[in-house]
Amino acid sequence: MIHYVAGRLVRAALAPALLWLSGCNIPQPPELPSLVTPARTVWLDQGWTPQQRQWYHHASQGTSTIPVPYAWFVALERPEFSIRSPGLLSDADYLARFGFIRGTLDPQHNPDGLPVGFARTAGHDPSDGRAIDQAGLTCAACHTAQIDYKGTAILVEGGPALLDLGKFRMALALSVGLTEKLPFRFGRFAERVLGPNHTAEQETQLKKALGKFIKRVEALQAIERKLAAAEVEEGFGRLDALNRIGNEVFGMQMGRMDNVAARSAPVAYPHIWDSGWFDWVQYNGSIEQPMVRNAGEAMGVRAFVNFKGDTSTLFKSTIPVDNLYKIEALLMGTPPLPQRKFNGLLAPSWPDRVLPPIDAALASQGATLYRQHCQSCHFPPVKSPEFWSKPSSADYPSHWARTNAAGQRLLRMPMIPVERIGTDPAQALDMKARTVTIPAALGIRGELATNGTIKTYAFGPALGEVVEKVVNHWYDTQIPQVPQADRDRMNGDRGNGIRDGIAGPNGTTVAAYKARPLDGIWATAPYLHNGSVPTLYDLLSPLNERPKTFYLGSREFDPVKVGYQSHKIAGAFAFDTSKRGNWNSGHLFDTSSDPKRRAPGILGPRLTPQERAALVEYLKTL
Repeated sequence: MIHYVAGRLVRAALAPALLWLSGCNIPQPPELPSLVTPARTVWLDQGWTPQQRQWYHHASQGTSTIPVPYAWFVALERPEFSIRSPGLLSDADYLARFGFIRGTLDPQHNPDGLPVGFARTAGHDPSDGRAIDQAGLTCAACHTAQIDYKGTAILVEGGPALLDLGKFRMALALSVGLTEKLPFRFGRFAERVLGPNHTAEQETQLKKALGKFIKRVEALQAIERKLAAAEVEEGFGRLDALNRIGNEVFGMQMGRMDNVAARSAPVAYPHIWDSGWFDWVQYNGSIEQPMVRNAGEAMGVRAFVNFKGDTSTLFKSTIPVDNLYKIEALLMGTPPLPQRKFNGLLAPSWPDRVLPPIDAALASQGATLYRQHCQSCHFPPVKSPEFWSKPSSADYPSHWARTNAAGQRLLRMPMIPVERIGTDPAQALDMKARTVTIPAALGIRGELATNGTIKTYAFGPALGEVVEKVVNHWYDTQIPQVPQADRDRMNGDRGNGIRDGIAGPNGTTVAAYKARPLDGIWATAPYLHNGSVPTLYDLLSPLNERPKTFYLGSREFDPVKVGYQSHKIAGAFAFDTSKRGNWNSGHLFDTSSDPKRRAPGILGPRLTPQERAALVEYLKTL
């Protein structure tokens, strides 16, 4: 889903890395965790064949996230200063230290053995016709998890990745800068890109292309400096997805730098099983239609779109809309009702052949606590009959919406006001407050203000309409043109609903976060929407017992507290929960059991350590 890295910001990260060009100091590469390659890898049974899994890992979404030609990317060396080659930047073991998951070498889908979620995009930029051949990230990059335990890697399809894309951008920046600056390094690079029999003229042209690229990056330094004070570091396992989409679409691709906003609200990569059947997605429940969500994702990870020129090419893009539909169909499967089960991509079951077995007696105690404290927001367990039908009849519970025009029922997402849940408000409030300016020639409706040929819009609705126009251009220009019935099906038989909150008192709109089913929750650390709580046990603990600072970067799993080990290690991200955007408050069980005396964010009474352990044990079974 909402797993995005704007190509502009990858390019912009080169600028500070290249300051040494006019100085004396050679910059150091980013410090990364040292990882031990697991002795074996286990893929969980989540309903997909190996062939479906491999296709999903590398199916192109038309993106060019890595802002250098593909041939450059696979030829660049690691960002370490040495006379001899330090190894390639694209080496699987090196990229794994940023959190990328090793991919399978496949002549058809992955001939260069790049990590999960890398795909190659070749074609032409629709805005100027220039040829492009670049690597781009797909949804698999951010929505595939690896959990290590005592020498075994457990791979979870649709789970949250533990990536640090900021450090990856820094490494790419340094690699390009060192290549352009150091003759011995450039010589090796030229031979890889041009071949052993290249001419001196070809080498000169390649050197000029590197220089031009660096100059374009340096021009972005002023913007980056202005944003720095307001930004919140993302670190391992998080990305400010919606702000990044806005920066790429309304900033870089529309050529309006006034639309670039700080990354102020990083969120943990969400897990995506079941989500195709939710009535609203994103943490703040802001998007209704699967196709708009997925095409917006592709645009955010730098699918090219034409935002200028005559109407026949306006909104033309590199996005293969049919591929987005195939990806979503693979994730969703067939309608869960009336079969009374999700299919497509399934939530992972606790792998007791690798992890310690679940304590059945303790989990039984936790089941009672789940009904008392969790079920009212997060639904009955997905494996229970109660989730699918009322005990006394064949009717579906009210959390299943009425049948739509396509004969489907969607799962109604409970939306909890931010003030009630008490968790960090940045993601919901910052989207609600953001505005963008757009040329009037693009024909976007619902402007808030007009100043000559430029109009100002609320961010969410404007993004939804722009993405819809891009998708419709694809439908309109296929031969034969895509019929309306097929468009409706590919769009998920849902309208293009965009919202920034839910109905509040006196006609107001209040920011809110959604509560989803908890199947597979054991495999989705860190917790809360912003990843500010490292384990399930910590999530059930009072605020003063939650870690105020912890470290992300290790994949080693803690099967007792359920989450990644979060002690300090070299190269890890220090998560400081005192900063706005990082707050670990809310979703608390603490103080009085009397609802009238509870502070915002307190959902129930304090749980004893034994009760927390029991509830965690039960959550492993979901």
